[in-house]
Amino acid sequence: MNSPLPPISRRRFLEKSAIAAATVPAFGGLILSSSNARAAVGANDKIRIGLIGSGGRGRDVLGVFLSNPEIECPIVCDVDDKMSSQGAAIVEKQRGKNPDTTKDFRRVIERKDLDCVLVATPDHWHALPTIYACQSGKDVYVEKPLATSIDEGRAMLTASQKHQRVVQMGTQWRSGEKWKAAVNYVQSGKLGKIGLVRGWVYLDWLGNIGNPADAPVPAGVDYDLWLGPAPKRPFNPNRFHFNFRWFWDYAGGLMTDWGVHLINIMMWAMGPTPPKSIYSSGGKFVLNDNSETPDTQAAIYEFPTYTMIWEHKVGINNGLNDHPWGISFTGSDGTLIIHDGGWEVIPERKKKTFEPQKFGNGPDERFPHVRNFLDCMKTRQQPNENLEVGHFVSSVAHLGNISLRTKSKIDWDAKNERIIGNKKADHLVGVEYRKPWKLPYGKRS
Repeated sequence: MNSPLPPISRRRFLEKSAIAAATVPAFGGLILSSSNARAAVGANDKIRIGLIGSGGRGRDVLGVFLSNPEIECPIVCDVDDKMSSQGAAIVEKQRGKNPDTTKDFRRVIERKDLDCVLVATPDHWHALPTIYACQSGKDVYVEKPLATSIDEGRAMLTASQKHQRVVQMGTQWRSGEKWKAAVNYVQSGKLGKIGLVRGWVYLDWLGNIGNPADAPVPAGVDYDLWLGPAPKRPFNPNRFHFNFRWFWDYAGGLMTDWGVHLINIMMWAMGPTPPKSIYSSGGKFVLNDNSETPDTQAAIYEFPTYTMIWEHKVGINNGLNDHPWGISFTGSDGTLIIHDGGWEVIPERKKKTFEPQKFGNGPDERFPHVRNFLDCMKTRQQPNENLEVGHFVSSVAHLGNISLRTKSKIDWDAKNERIIGNKKADHLVGVEYRKPWKLPYGKRS
C-alpha cells in the first residue's frame, strides 16, 4: 500500500492540458483540466487547502489541518452561508486572514493556487468533488465512507489512479497507534486460528429525530445545489444538516457512518480478501420518526476462512462485553477485544497459553492521520487510508446495506464488482444521478 506515485510537474500538466480539456466534463463554465495543478509540493513549502463542506465535521478536520504550520486555507465552501461563515471564522482565528467563501464547490476546484481540497460534505457529495479535484491535479482528503455506492467508490479510485493523486479517506483510526498494536497482535498468531470477527455499535445518544413537516428552504441556503445528484425532494429539516445520515438518498445509516470505522480495523487485521456472501436483517423497530435507515441491524459476512458479524442498535448503550461499541477477534487460543477504553486479550480458559492483558487508549489519531496525508503529498507515497483501502472497506459496508434493503442473501463477485443472480441487489451497486450531474468513470451511472 506504500508504492510511490511519480512526481507531477506543472510543465507536464501544461503539456497535457489540451487533451484533458477535451475529455473532462464542464459544468457552469468550469473546465476541469490538469493544467489547474500547481507544481509538486516541496518538503518546506506551504500547502494551500480548500474546504468543501463546512459543517461540524468539516470544521473539526479543518482545525486539525490548521494545527500544522505549513497549512493555509484561502477558501471555504458550503451551500449554507452560516456554515461557511463558521468555517471562515476558524481560519481567521488561526491564521489571521479571512478566506474567500463560496456556495459552489466548483469555484474551489477551478482555483490554481490550491494544492489540495478537504471534502467533508454529506456522503452523496463525496464522489464528484473528489473526482473533479483529481482531474484538476489536486490531492484530496475525503471523509468516510467514500460515497453512497460501490460504483462511486470505484470511480473515485479510478480518478485517483488515472491522475496520480494522493487521496486519503478520513478514517483516522487507520493512523492510530492503539489500532496498529491491536492489529499486529491479531496478525501475530497468538490468538490461534481466528474463525469469528465481530463489530458492534450501541448508541444511546441517537434516538428519535421527530417528524417535522416539509418547510421553506432556510435563508442563505442553495438547496438545489445541496441536493446535487440526489433526487429532487421538498426541503425537510431532518434531511439536512447532520440527520442526512439516516436517509438513503444521502447516506447509509450507522452501517456506513460508524460501521466503516470498525470494518476498516477488522479488514486491516484480517487482510484484503473480499467476502463471498452477505446476509443482513433489521429495520426500524424502535424509532418513530421520518428517518429511513434501520435502528436495528445485523449482518453476517462469509469470508473464505472466517465469519464476520456486524450489529448496531440505537437508543441504548448496553453493548457486547459491557462496551457500547467494539470489535472482537475470536481465535482458538484467545480473544482480542477493542473497545472505547483500549483493547484487551483474554485467553481460552482450557488452554490459557498466555495471561490476560489490557492496553489503554493512545493519542488522538486525527492528527497523525492528517499528518500522514500531508507527508504523502510531499513524498508522493500512498497514504495509510488510500482509496484502494477506502474503497474496499466502504464496499463491505455497502454490501451489508444492499442485503438489508433487498431482504436477500447476496453472493458477491468481487473481481467484477457485481452481485450474482440478483438484479435488484446488483442495481444498488450502481447509482442514479439527477440531471445534469454525471459520474465520470462510473460503470453503471
